[in-house]
Amino acid sequence: MSNIAILITGGAGFIGSHVVRRFVKNYPEYHIVNLDVLTYAADLANVAEVADAPNYTFVKADINDRGQVAEIFKKYDIHSVIHLAAESHVDRSIENPLLFVETNIIGTLNLLDAARKYWAGERERNGQRHLFYQVSTDEVYGSLGEEGLFVETMPYDPRSPYSASKASADHFVRAYFHTYNLPTVVSNCSNNYGSHQYPEKLIPLCISNIINKKPLPIYGDGLYTRDWLWVDDHARAIEIIFHKAALGETYNVGGHNEWANIDLVHLLCDLCDKALGRSEGESRALIRFVKDRAGHDRRYAIDATKIQRDFGFQPSVEFPEGLRQTVDWYVRRNL
Repeated sequence: MSNIAILITGGAGFIGSHVVRRFVKNYPEYHIVNLDVLTYAADLANVAEVADAPNYTFVKADINDRGQVAEIFKKYDIHSVIHLAAESHVDRSIENPLLFVETNIIGTLNLLDAARKYWAGERERNGQRHLFYQVSTDEVYGSLGEEGLFVETMPYDPRSPYSASKASADHFVRAYFHTYNLPTVVSNCSNNYGSHQYPEKLIPLCISNIINKKPLPIYGDGLYTRDWLWVDDHARAIEIIFHKAALGETYNVGGHNEWANIDLVHLLCDLCDKALGRSEGESRALIRFVKDRAGHDRRYAIDATKIQRDFGFQPSVEFPEGLRQTVDWYVRRNL
Protein backbone atom coordinates (compact mmCIF):
# COMPACT_ATOMS: atom_id res chain seq x y z
CA MET A 1 0.00 0.00 0.00
CA SER A 2 1.23 3.48 -0.85
CA ASN A 3 2.37 5.73 1.99
CA ILE A 4 0.77 8.83 0.42
CA ALA A 5 -2.98 8.84 1.05
CA ILE A 6 -5.01 11.38 -0.94
CA LEU A 7 -8.55 12.03 0.30
CA ILE A 8 -10.90 12.92 -2.54
CA THR A 9 -14.30 14.05 -1.29
CA GLY A 10 -17.38 13.64 -3.43
CA GLY A 11 -15.59 11.07 -5.54
CA ALA A 12 -18.74 9.20 -6.59
CA GLY A 13 -20.27 12.32 -8.11
CA PHE A 14 -19.93 13.86 -11.54
CA ILE A 15 -16.60 15.71 -11.49
CA GLY A 16 -15.27 13.77 -8.51
CA SER A 17 -15.57 10.40 -10.22
CA HIS A 18 -13.53 11.64 -13.17
CA VAL A 19 -10.85 12.88 -10.77
CA VAL A 20 -10.85 9.61 -8.80
CA ARG A 21 -10.48 7.46 -11.91
CA ARG A 22 -7.66 9.65 -13.23
CA PHE A 23 -5.69 9.61 -9.97
CA VAL A 24 -6.15 5.89 -9.31
CA LYS A 25 -4.94 5.01 -12.82
CA ASN A 26 -2.15 7.57 -13.14
CA TYR A 27 -0.64 7.38 -9.64
CA PRO A 28 -0.21 3.83 -8.30
CA GLU A 29 2.06 5.31 -5.62
CA TYR A 30 -0.93 7.14 -4.13
CA HIS A 31 -3.61 5.54 -2.00
CA ILE A 32 -6.82 7.22 -3.19
CA VAL A 33 -9.45 7.40 -0.44
CA ASN A 34 -12.82 8.30 -1.93
CA LEU A 35 -15.13 9.82 0.69
CA ASP A 36 -18.75 10.19 -0.40
CA VAL A 37 -22.04 10.15 1.51
CA LEU A 38 -23.83 8.92 -1.65
CA THR A 39 -26.59 11.49 -2.01
CA TYR A 40 -29.04 11.35 -4.91
CA ALA A 41 -26.40 12.83 -7.26
CA ALA A 42 -23.71 10.22 -6.55
CA ASP A 43 -23.39 6.67 -7.81
CA LEU A 44 -20.72 4.06 -7.09
CA ALA A 45 -21.19 2.85 -10.65
CA ASN A 46 -19.28 6.01 -11.63
CA VAL A 47 -16.10 4.55 -10.12
CA ALA A 48 -16.79 0.85 -10.71
CA GLU A 49 -13.85 0.48 -13.08
CA VAL A 50 -11.36 1.27 -10.29
CA ALA A 51 -13.26 -0.32 -7.40
CA ASP A 52 -10.88 -3.27 -7.17
CA ALA A 53 -7.66 -1.31 -7.70
CA PRO A 54 -5.07 -1.98 -4.96
CA ASN A 55 -4.53 1.76 -4.41
CA TYR A 56 -8.22 2.65 -3.98
CA THR A 57 -10.55 2.68 -0.98
CA PHE A 58 -14.15 3.87 -0.81
CA VAL A 59 -15.47 5.27 2.47
CA LYS A 60 -19.13 6.14 2.90
CA ALA A 61 -19.09 9.11 5.26
CA ASP A 62 -20.57 12.56 5.75
CA ILE A 63 -18.30 15.61 5.82
CA ASN A 64 -20.88 17.23 8.12
CA ASP A 65 -19.88 14.73 10.83
CA ARG A 66 -16.81 16.29 12.44
CA GLY A 67 -15.88 13.21 14.45
CA GLN A 68 -16.19 10.93 11.44
CA VAL A 69 -13.97 13.22 9.35
CA ALA A 70 -11.28 13.38 12.06
CA GLU A 71 -11.32 9.58 12.38
CA ILE A 72 -10.83 9.15 8.61
CA PHE A 73 -7.72 11.34 8.73
CA LYS A 74 -6.27 9.13 11.47
CA LYS A 75 -7.35 5.77 10.07
CA TYR A 76 -5.99 6.37 6.58
CA ASP A 77 -3.13 8.75 7.50
CA ILE A 78 -4.44 11.36 5.08
CA HIS A 79 -1.60 13.24 3.44
CA SER A 80 -3.56 15.65 1.20
CA VAL A 81 -7.15 16.54 0.31
CA ILE A 82 -8.91 17.29 -2.98
CA HIS A 83 -12.26 18.65 -1.84
CA LEU A 84 -15.10 18.35 -4.37
CA ALA A 85 -18.00 17.23 -2.18
CA ALA A 86 -20.76 19.84 -2.37
CA GLU A 87 -24.39 20.51 -2.91
CA SER A 88 -24.27 22.19 -6.31
CA HIS A 89 -27.71 22.63 -7.88
CA VAL A 90 -28.80 26.28 -7.80
CA ASP A 91 -32.51 25.48 -7.94
CA ARG A 92 -32.19 23.23 -4.88
CA SER A 93 -30.25 25.94 -3.04
CA ILE A 94 -33.14 28.35 -3.58
CA GLU A 95 -35.56 25.79 -2.13
CA ASN A 96 -33.35 24.74 0.81
CA PRO A 97 -30.44 27.13 1.48
CA LEU A 98 -29.65 25.70 4.93
CA LEU A 99 -28.65 22.36 3.41
CA PHE A 100 -26.06 24.22 1.34
CA VAL A 101 -24.75 26.01 4.42
CA GLU A 102 -24.36 22.70 6.24
CA THR A 103 -22.56 20.80 3.48
CA ASN A 104 -20.66 23.50 1.60
CA ILE A 105 -19.60 25.65 4.56
CA ILE A 106 -19.68 23.51 7.72
CA GLY A 107 -18.53 20.41 5.83
CA THR A 108 -15.58 22.31 4.39
CA LEU A 109 -14.71 23.67 7.84
CA ASN A 110 -14.77 20.16 9.29
CA LEU A 111 -12.26 19.04 6.66
CA LEU A 112 -10.07 22.12 7.12
CA ASP A 113 -9.96 21.67 10.87
CA ALA A 114 -9.24 17.96 10.62
CA ALA A 115 -6.34 18.70 8.26
CA ARG A 116 -5.04 21.49 10.51
CA LYS A 117 -5.05 19.27 13.58
CA TYR A 118 -3.79 16.09 11.94
CA TRP A 119 -0.93 17.74 10.08
CA ALA A 120 -0.20 19.94 13.13
CA GLY A 121 1.77 22.58 11.27
CA GLU A 122 3.72 20.02 9.25
CA ARG A 123 4.16 21.19 5.64
CA GLU A 124 5.35 17.92 4.10
CA ARG A 125 5.81 14.23 4.76
CA ASN A 126 7.70 11.52 2.90
CA GLY A 127 9.24 14.16 0.67
CA GLN A 128 5.88 15.46 -0.62
CA ARG A 129 4.01 18.53 0.55
CA HIS A 130 0.65 18.37 2.23
CA LEU A 131 -2.14 20.13 0.36
CA PHE A 132 -5.76 21.07 0.96
CA TYR A 133 -7.17 21.71 -2.52
CA GLN A 134 -10.55 23.44 -2.65
CA VAL A 135 -12.35 22.87 -5.97
CA SER A 136 -14.81 25.72 -6.41
CA THR A 137 -16.99 27.41 -9.02
CA ASP A 138 -16.97 30.53 -11.18
CA GLU A 139 -20.40 31.39 -9.76
CA VAL A 140 -18.76 32.97 -6.71
CA TYR A 141 -17.82 35.96 -8.89
CA GLY A 142 -21.43 36.88 -9.60
CA SER A 143 -22.78 37.92 -12.98
CA LEU A 144 -21.11 39.58 -15.97
CA GLY A 145 -22.56 41.98 -18.49
CA GLU A 146 -22.07 41.55 -22.22
CA GLU A 147 -18.33 42.22 -21.86
CA GLY A 148 -15.60 41.13 -19.48
CA LEU A 149 -14.24 37.93 -17.96
CA PHE A 150 -13.80 36.55 -14.45
CA VAL A 151 -10.18 36.87 -13.29
CA GLU A 152 -8.65 35.44 -10.13
CA THR A 153 -8.32 38.86 -8.45
CA MET A 154 -11.98 39.82 -8.98
CA PRO A 155 -13.99 40.44 -5.78
CA TYR A 156 -16.58 37.80 -4.95
CA ASP A 157 -20.19 38.77 -5.60
CA PRO A 158 -22.36 35.63 -5.20
CA ARG A 159 -26.01 35.91 -6.20
CA SER A 160 -27.55 32.55 -5.15
CA PRO A 161 -27.48 30.53 -1.91
CA TYR A 162 -25.33 27.97 -3.74
CA SER A 163 -22.70 30.46 -4.88
CA ALA A 164 -22.79 32.22 -1.50
CA SER A 165 -22.07 28.93 0.26
CA LYS A 166 -19.16 28.17 -2.07
CA ALA A 167 -17.82 31.71 -1.69
CA SER A 168 -17.90 31.34 2.09
CA ALA A 169 -16.06 28.01 1.88
CA ASP A 170 -13.39 29.56 -0.37
CA HIS A 171 -12.91 32.38 2.15
CA PHE A 172 -12.44 29.89 4.98
CA VAL A 173 -9.86 27.97 2.96
CA ARG A 174 -7.86 31.16 2.41
CA ALA A 175 -8.32 32.14 6.06
CA TYR A 176 -6.81 28.83 7.18
CA PHE A 177 -3.87 29.44 4.84
CA HIS A 178 -3.17 32.86 6.35
CA THR A 179 -4.12 32.16 9.98
CA TYR A 180 -2.88 28.60 10.50
CA ASN A 181 -0.33 28.30 7.68
CA LEU A 182 -2.37 25.41 6.28
CA PRO A 183 -1.10 24.55 2.77
CA THR A 184 -4.00 25.32 0.44
CA VAL A 185 -4.90 26.11 -3.15
CA VAL A 186 -8.24 27.04 -4.72
CA SER A 187 -9.54 26.66 -8.27
CA ASN A 188 -12.73 28.13 -9.71
CA CYS A 189 -14.10 26.36 -12.74
CA SER A 190 -16.73 27.13 -15.35
CA ASN A 191 -19.67 24.83 -16.15
CA ASN A 192 -18.64 21.23 -16.79
CA TYR A 193 -20.23 18.82 -19.24
CA GLY A 194 -19.61 15.17 -20.04
CA SER A 195 -20.47 11.66 -18.90
CA HIS A 196 -21.63 10.50 -15.45
CA GLN A 197 -23.62 13.62 -14.52
CA TYR A 198 -26.90 13.29 -12.64
CA PRO A 199 -29.73 14.39 -14.99
CA GLU A 200 -30.88 17.54 -13.19
CA LYS A 201 -28.41 19.94 -14.81
CA LEU A 202 -29.10 21.45 -18.24
CA ILE A 203 -27.25 19.11 -20.60
CA PRO A 204 -28.05 15.67 -19.13
CA LEU A 205 -31.61 16.78 -18.34
CA CYS A 206 -32.19 17.84 -21.93
CA ILE A 207 -30.67 14.65 -23.31
CA SER A 208 -32.85 12.54 -21.03
CA ASN A 209 -35.96 14.50 -21.97
CA ILE A 210 -35.16 14.27 -25.68
CA ILE A 211 -34.71 10.52 -25.42
CA ASN A 212 -38.08 10.27 -23.69
CA LYS A 213 -39.75 12.94 -25.88
CA LYS A 214 -40.49 15.18 -22.91
CA PRO A 215 -40.52 19.02 -22.95
CA LEU A 216 -37.20 20.87 -22.73
CA PRO A 217 -37.66 23.69 -20.15
CA ILE A 218 -35.59 26.81 -20.92
CA TYR A 219 -35.50 29.61 -18.35
CA GLY A 220 -36.55 33.11 -19.41
CA ASP A 221 -35.47 34.16 -22.89
CA GLY A 222 -32.84 31.44 -23.19
CA LEU A 223 -30.02 33.96 -23.59
CA TYR A 224 -28.31 33.23 -20.29
CA THR A 225 -24.70 32.50 -21.22
CA ARG A 226 -22.19 30.10 -19.71
CA ASP A 227 -18.62 29.02 -20.41
CA TRP A 228 -18.45 25.24 -20.84
CA LEU A 229 -15.54 22.88 -20.15
CA TRP A 230 -15.23 19.16 -20.90
CA VAL A 231 -15.17 17.38 -17.53
CA ASP A 232 -12.10 15.30 -18.46
CA ASP A 233 -10.24 18.54 -19.12
CA HIS A 234 -11.28 19.82 -15.68
CA ALA A 235 -10.00 16.62 -14.09
CA ARG A 236 -6.71 17.10 -15.94
CA ALA A 237 -6.52 20.71 -14.71
CA ILE A 238 -7.10 19.51 -11.14
CA GLU A 239 -4.28 16.99 -11.58
CA ILE A 240 -1.94 19.77 -12.77
CA ILE A 241 -2.90 22.26 -10.05
CA PHE A 242 -2.62 19.62 -7.32
CA HIS A 243 0.97 18.83 -8.28
CA LYS A 244 2.28 22.19 -9.50
CA ALA A 245 0.42 25.17 -8.02
CA ALA A 246 2.20 27.28 -5.43
CA LEU A 247 0.60 27.27 -2.00
CA GLY A 248 -2.00 29.97 -1.45
CA GLU A 249 -2.65 30.42 -5.17
CA THR A 250 -5.96 30.56 -7.00
CA TYR A 251 -6.54 29.35 -10.57
CA ASN A 252 -9.53 29.91 -12.82
CA VAL A 253 -10.26 26.96 -15.11
CA GLY A 254 -12.41 27.53 -18.19
CA GLY A 255 -13.04 26.42 -21.72
CA HIS A 256 -12.97 29.75 -23.61
CA ASN A 257 -16.30 28.45 -24.83
CA GLU A 258 -19.35 30.66 -24.25
CA TRP A 259 -22.80 29.49 -25.29
CA ALA A 260 -26.23 30.98 -24.75
CA ASN A 261 -28.54 28.32 -23.31
CA ILE A 262 -30.91 28.34 -26.29
CA ASP A 263 -28.05 27.91 -28.80
CA LEU A 264 -26.62 25.06 -26.75
CA VAL A 265 -30.00 23.32 -26.58
CA HIS A 266 -30.49 23.73 -30.33
CA LEU A 267 -27.13 22.00 -30.94
CA LEU A 268 -28.01 19.34 -28.38
CA CYS A 269 -31.34 18.67 -30.14
CA ASP A 270 -29.62 18.26 -33.49
CA LEU A 271 -26.97 15.90 -32.08
CA CYS A 272 -29.62 13.83 -30.30
CA ASP A 273 -31.78 13.60 -33.42
CA LYS A 274 -28.81 12.25 -35.34
CA ALA A 275 -27.82 9.80 -32.58
CA LEU A 276 -31.41 8.57 -32.21
CA GLY A 277 -32.13 8.36 -35.92
CA ARG A 278 -34.88 10.97 -35.75
CA SER A 279 -35.86 13.50 -38.37
CA GLU A 280 -34.05 16.84 -38.46
CA GLY A 281 -35.64 19.40 -36.14
CA GLU A 282 -37.85 16.87 -34.35
CA SER A 283 -36.36 17.50 -30.89
CA ARG A 284 -36.33 21.30 -31.26
CA ALA A 285 -40.13 21.11 -31.18
CA LEU A 286 -39.85 19.99 -27.54
CA ILE A 287 -38.39 23.34 -26.39
CA ARG A 288 -40.56 25.24 -23.92
CA PHE A 289 -39.67 28.63 -22.39
CA VAL A 290 -40.56 28.70 -18.68
CA LYS A 291 -40.65 31.26 -15.87
CA ASP A 292 -37.18 32.52 -15.03
CA ARG A 293 -35.25 31.37 -11.98
CA ALA A 294 -34.92 33.81 -9.06
CA GLY A 295 -31.61 35.69 -9.05
CA HIS A 296 -30.53 34.18 -12.37
CA ASP A 297 -27.00 35.32 -13.30
CA ARG A 298 -26.94 36.58 -16.89
CA ARG A 299 -23.46 35.57 -18.00
CA TYR A 300 -20.39 33.72 -16.71
CA ALA A 301 -17.08 33.69 -18.57
CA ILE A 302 -13.69 32.62 -17.26
CA ASP A 303 -10.34 34.18 -18.08
CA ALA A 304 -8.11 31.10 -17.92
CA THR A 305 -4.93 32.94 -18.96
CA LYS A 306 -3.13 32.20 -15.69
CA ILE A 307 -3.36 28.39 -15.83
CA GLN A 308 -2.48 28.49 -19.52
CA ARG A 309 0.54 30.74 -18.89
CA ASP A 310 1.84 28.91 -15.81
CA PHE A 311 1.21 25.30 -16.84
CA GLY A 312 0.34 25.29 -20.56
CA PHE A 313 -3.18 24.05 -19.85
CA GLN A 314 -5.58 24.16 -22.80
CA PRO A 315 -8.94 22.45 -23.36
CA SER A 316 -8.35 19.34 -25.46
CA VAL A 317 -11.82 18.87 -26.99
CA GLU A 318 -13.82 21.24 -29.16
CA PHE A 319 -17.30 21.75 -27.75
CA PRO A 320 -19.37 20.27 -30.62
CA GLU A 321 -17.25 17.11 -30.54
CA GLY A 322 -17.32 16.87 -26.74
CA LEU A 323 -21.07 17.38 -26.76
CA ARG A 324 -21.46 14.68 -29.42
CA GLN A 325 -19.49 12.24 -27.25
CA THR A 326 -21.62 13.25 -24.25
CA VAL A 327 -24.84 12.60 -26.17
CA ASP A 328 -23.54 9.22 -27.34
CA TRP A 329 -22.70 8.21 -23.75
CA TYR A 330 -26.17 9.07 -22.42
CA VAL A 331 -27.92 7.50 -25.39
CA ARG A 332 -26.00 4.23 -24.90
CA ARG A 333 -26.84 4.32 -21.19
CA ASN A 334 -30.56 4.98 -21.67
CA LEU A 335 -31.42 2.77 -24.63
